[in-house]
Amino acid sequence: MRIVTSLLFFFFSINLSAQLASGPMIGHTDLRAALVWAQFEKPGVASMVYWPAAAKDSTMTSTPVKIEKTKALTATFEAVALEPGRSYGFSFLLNGKAIESDSFQFSTQPLWQYRKDPPTFTVASGSCAYTNDPKYDRPGKGYGGENQIYTTIASMLPDMMLWLGDNVYLREVDLQSKWGFQYRYSHFRQLPELAPLLLECPNYAIWDDHDFGPNDSDRSFVHSDWSQEVFEEFWANPSYGLPDERGITSQFRYMDIDFFLMDNRMFRTNYNLTSVTPQVWGKTQEDWLIEALKYSNAPFKIIATGGQFLSDAKLYENHAQFEEERQRVIDRIKAEGIKNVVFLTGDRHHTELTQLDLIEDITIYDLTISPLTSTSYDHSKEPNTLRVDKTIVGERNFALLTFSGKRKERVLTMKVYDNAGELLWEKRIESK
Repeated sequence: MRIVTSLLFFFFSINLSAQLASGPMIGHTDLRAALVWAQFEKPGVASMVYWPAAAKDSTMTSTPVKIEKTKALTATFEAVALEPGRSYGFSFLLNGKAIESDSFQFSTQPLWQYRKDPPTFTVASGSCAYTNDPKYDRPGKGYGGENQIYTTIASMLPDMMLWLGDNVYLREVDLQSKWGFQYRYSHFRQLPELAPLLLECPNYAIWDDHDFGPNDSDRSFVHSDWSQEVFEEFWANPSYGLPDERGITSQFRYMDIDFFLMDNRMFRTNYNLTSVTPQVWGKTQEDWLIEALKYSNAPFKIIATGGQFLSDAKLYENHAQFEEERQRVIDRIKAEGIKNVVFLTGDRHHTELTQLDLIEDITIYDLTISPLTSTSYDHSKEPNTLRVDKTIVGERNFALLTFSGKRKERVLTMKVYDNAGELLWEKRIESK
């Protein structure tokens, strides 16, 4: 979908102020179905009406959803029976009455398989989005800022946005009630600068400690049920968790690229414990990932996880602190001959590219992208021996990953931009 930002802001200021509390947000979108999220101002029963952009008289209506205060007045609607490569308009009904105009759109993925080369497309990504809230923040200078980065990203017209965790920062005042979690998410979603990005393209997300629970939280966090419930209320991923395991693990394909969404909190242990085997993902999730990577025929396999995986600097919550699990995953990727694995990670309040060459034709990359609006730090002196030279960034930033080329000659181009959209560095990686 392509929207002129200034017109979108005008639309939101005139229409949405009295209609929706926040959103809409385009969620998971495939060839024949799409998810759309919204937060309403009052309870009731809501539906989404949608139609081919060129034929408004051919309307369809989603399954009605009950809008409840216990779910922060949020809803995710599913549009089905769509056609590939088409644009659709949509609006909402609340208690049977129209509450929005037809100015919203989403587009399905095209059917290119066995017909032509896969399309070129671009994924935007970032992590660590702190929204100041002076009433509840710690005293002193605000930890967040420069919210215009969201409109900068939207103006670059990405085809997909992947949020890499710490998408909100739960405060001390939020952690003792599910309502507190819902307040924090709602506070973020109501940012006017965020609205264009939520509508520009499908949005996918994982979490890290600050949107899972308190700082450095792990499986001992007693309210992880709230963490998951609210995450599902505010995001529209294709699925949550594995068949026999809760959490936010998921997988989807966009064009010809497979994306693996990992849960680095629900099963994490404290690495300082001496009576428990340290783990971040746990055996079930790890086994699933390796088998899914082996099964995948995608030219690039993108693994999104909240904290740095590949860096060998044993600092803070890097996967290097869980040395056995990290090395076992690397060894299994090598043993299975899995090529073109790229981790996308956040958490660290700086950006850098890490690269590990295993054997001929097998190289693992880890692009850490952080922060979006949180305070940034210069970590250039950290002892990451696998860092790619001249890729560390110590200011607020985001990345664009463009996949291009013929079906068997795909190329991934990574570009990192500052808050204003100025290019900081880029790297080209050819599939092997």
